Amino acid sequence: MTEIEQLQHRIDELEMKQAFQEQTIDDLNEALTKQQFMIDKMEVQLRFLVGKVKGMQTSNMATESEETPPPHY
Repeated sequence: MTEIEQLQHRIDELEMKQAFQEQTIDDLNEALTKQQFMIDKMEVQLRFLVGKVKGMQTSNMATESEETPPPHY
């Protein structure tokens, strides 16, 4: 193999590696974008749930000091 053929072979290998890396970066970017969308959606849902929980009454029962004694007292 001549020196020019060796250089061409090295260039071809580098081009293949670069193309593979570009595809990998594109795949990772797509996965990251999907994950960010899911995180954003979950944050909205979490804020909604926190608001619901904060708005809930703690209990429908009266406290012991608020209770009237039973009729047989």
